[in-house]
Amino acid sequence: MIDKDLKNPDILKGIIFKINKIAKDLKEPVNLMEVCGTHSQTIAKYGIRSILPKNVRLISGPGCPVCVTSQQDIDNIIELARQGVTVVTYGDMLRVPGTVMTLEKARAEGADVKHVYSALDSLKYKDAVFFAIGFETTAPMTAVAVKKGLTIYPAHKTIPAALSALISMELKISGFLQPGHVSAIIGSRSYSDLKIAQVISGFEAIDVLSSIYMLLEMIRDGKKGLHNEYLRIVSDEGNIKAQKILDEVFRPSDALWRGLGCIKGSGLTLKDKYKDQDAKIIYADILDKVPVAKEPKGCRCGDVLCGLCRPNECPLFSKSCTPKTPNGACMVSHEGSCQIEYRYGDL
Repeated sequence: MIDKDLKNPDILKGIIFKINKIAKDLKEPVNLMEVCGTHSQTIAKYGIRSILPKNVRLISGPGCPVCVTSQQDIDNIIELARQGVTVVTYGDMLRVPGTVMTLEKARAEGADVKHVYSALDSLKYKDAVFFAIGFETTAPMTAVAVKKGLTIYPAHKTIPAALSALISMELKISGFLQPGHVSAIIGSRSYSDLKIAQVISGFEAIDVLSSIYMLLEMIRDGKKGLHNEYLRIVSDEGNIKAQKILDEVFRPSDALWRGLGCIKGSGLTLKDKYKDQDAKIIYADILDKVPVAKEPKGCRCGDVLCGLCRPNECPLFSKSCTPKTPNGACMVSHEGSCQIEYRYGDL
């Protein structure tokens, strides 16, 4: 699809017509999950849920990197800051509630906490620990910074392993709307082991609607596998240079996800040659004493991330939990399902 067609109203109407037509051929209701916070924003901004047939349901999954960062990792990094370690991270992470406080509050109490826009920016802070969160999109830049000497608390996560975990849950997911940015790094072939209907989608409304139609077509025909709607950006092999530096610096490891628990092979840990830059090893004496983390009382952020409930089904939503006073991570980030629903209304 060429750029001038991305906002063509006639093409949009045609796709919506095709979606409604094919929905009549479906044997049972379908649940499609988007696993990218930017897709969730597009869906909400353009009211895409409201124009879909009743038998086609969109579910927001664990596509927000801030949101899926485990409560234990947040408590650990807050404790490092409170113990005098200079902690550097992305701005959104400052406001994510830990069991006791946020990084923002720790800073107000005297902890040395900085926020940056890139892992490379952390290099200017001597003896600092970068809280390395995010998916395959931000991990390559962290790897570059590690090679330049940066010490990190590794908490990066990888998408494909999480999708396998979601498929095994009792969610009755019919198909995945796969993320565009992540796919540009890892390549479309990275999803080949997933036995479910999948479409990699771009971020315009027309991309998302086209991808939904492609998914419905696959589901109607009983097909599993992957189609790539985002051909203008995503290739089969992905970004080889980014993959190479990830492989040089990191190895796969088990990782804790908010809502999903521990997922085998879904994390990125520093290889042995960089263990002297791993804050989990350097500060093991501090981290070993951090109590087991507790989720905020009443918060259903974990359930929202798994698609088990909608944001407005959480008892705290828009009451005690708002973007200004978030109880859970899903209300902190602009990619979080709860903040998106708060801003745009019913998803």
